[in-house]
Amino acid sequence: MSRKEYEEDFLVKPLQNKSINRNNLNDVNKEEEYNSVWLERNSFRIALVSTFTALSIVLGYLLAYIPNIELFTLTIFLSGFILGKRDGMIVGISSSFIFCFFNPFGASPLPLLAFQLSYYTLVGLLGAVAHQLLRKKTFFTPDEDLYKIPVIVIFGIIGGMITTFFQIFSTLVDAISFYGTIDRFLPIFITGIPFTITHIIGNTLGFIFILPGLIQLVYKMLY
Repeated sequence: MSRKEYEEDFLVKPLQNKSINRNNLNDVNKEEEYNSVWLERNSFRIALVSTFTALSIVLGYLLAYIPNIELFTLTIFLSGFILGKRDGMIVGISSSFIFCFFNPFGASPLPLLAFQLSYYTLVGLLGAVAHQLLRKKTFFTPDEDLYKIPVIVIFGIIGGMITTFFQIFSTLVDAISFYGTIDRFLPIFITGIPFTITHIIGNTLGFIFILPGLIQLVYKMLY
């Protein structure tokens, strides 16, 4: 065996394995740190799903008369962030069905209702996915402070993107539903640009300034 082979086998590789094991141990410790005993109880999960659903609906009705200012989307996203994919999707579809079907301005037409149910279900799912990705990052410290540049930038981008998606595709569904053609999409969308901008800015700011604080608050209660 050459000197180089000896050094690789007995000096370099053990150090590399030790470093890998240390990283794996850190990942396990972080996973354990963010596991909640409360969320392992089905009865408590049911109570939280009901609470998030009711809160989403109440906030939806409270802000219904303020054009395109809402916390409905943020609350559903938060439910997925805290409860995970399945329960976040349950909150999304149940709260959107009740709010959109019993809307104070009238029930949504069937095609638009179907889009809204799908969209808010995906918002709950996205909240869970965002949590899975962020919890592995060193800057995600809900037990200390979440008002850090990386966190608020990520939340702001998510809030802006999902709201833009909603505005574009809900307008598209409206155009097809009421006029039977996609040709009316652009005129309708251009007409509603002030409301679209208000909605996007409102949700982006909500995800930046409200969401991190709510996550910290819920974490302190559950973890």
